[in-house]
Amino acid sequence: MTWDITGMGAVACNGTTPSEVFDALCAGRDGRGPLQVFDHEKYRARNAYEITDRALPGVDEPGRATRWLVDAIDQALTDAGHPRDLTDVPVLVGTTLQEQRSAELWWRHGSALDPADLHFGTALREEYGAARTYTFANACAASLYALAMATDLIELGEADTVVVAGTDAIGESAFGTLDRVQNDVPDALRPFDRSHRGMLMGEGAVAVVLTRAAAPGRPVHARLRGVGVNCDAQHSTAPDPEGITRVLRDAYRLAGAAPEEIGLVMLHGSGTPKNDSTEATVLSRIFPPGSGPLMTAVKSMTGHTLGGSGLLSLTMAVLALQRGQVPPVLGLTDPIEEAEGLRLVRGHAATAPELTLAQVDAFGFGGINAAAILEAAR
Repeated sequence: MTWDITGMGAVACNGTTPSEVFDALCAGRDGRGPLQVFDHEKYRARNAYEITDRALPGVDEPGRATRWLVDAIDQALTDAGHPRDLTDVPVLVGTTLQEQRSAELWWRHGSALDPADLHFGTALREEYGAARTYTFANACAASLYALAMATDLIELGEADTVVVAGTDAIGESAFGTLDRVQNDVPDALRPFDRSHRGMLMGEGAVAVVLTRAAAPGRPVHARLRGVGVNCDAQHSTAPDPEGITRVLRDAYRLAGAAPEEIGLVMLHGSGTPKNDSTEATVLSRIFPPGSGPLMTAVKSMTGHTLGGSGLLSLTMAVLALQRGQVPPVLGLTDPIEEAEGLRLVRGHAATAPELTLAQVDAFGFGGINAAAILEAAR
């Protein structure tokens, strides 16, 4: 069974629509910059991939994750030609921090806070009349977990159309925690390069409209062939190669595809030495050296957008399939040993007009793994 992707929306540090983000990626343009509102003196890391949308420079605002979520869903619904009334349409949102930053601003600065606004369902009901809203906090794989649940809802006859989304704004407590636990201090996120020193957070939201079959005459961006999910629970933070291998094999099985059919891999590519080496090792075992699929890692330009990162990679994969172009991994000049046999796109965007199947990886803390397989709609 396949599912049609009929609408997409996205907001990130380097673009306000999926097309803008993709164009920025292909041009090698990132959104990294100095911390906009956190006290630089408190942290070792001084950069992040933040969205520049605050009314006053240096003054943070509550509700940004929700604001971007609504924006991304609006884009996706308009793109799909779907009405804004979502009374009968489930909305599934993947996130890591939800509105944690809003709670921080209330606690530390007395910003207004209605506890109901900490839940995305409040805004979704107000904006769209959505009655069935669900939030998934499955770490970095959250939005692909939500996508898997959407396919289940459709296959079980619980819905014909589902809106799947992801959103996160950087919280200072999360930024500070990451700053303390990483051994090195990264000034940029550099996946699979020997210079990689760790992860830097990004911000943004993404949404897709997924349906059983597009209405006659409506365009289809791509077809979702399958989503594999698992939780290997081998370690609280370190990825497990066996768990990742199992989720990829499960995704191929669900998609009815063989690894040799994959033409593009959107890597998780978090820029941490352990994650990069593990992901590269697994993929090197699955794909033949030098002749496997093209591979890229968008976090090198968007930062790690946390719960929505998997779905953001998926929308970029859709555009890569449509346009026959694959963005480079920014800053990749000296690949780590484990990645030397992989076809990582470097330097500039690659032209690949014959792409048919794409794989999207998302691996989170606790061994929460997900992988999706997309097919070009031609």
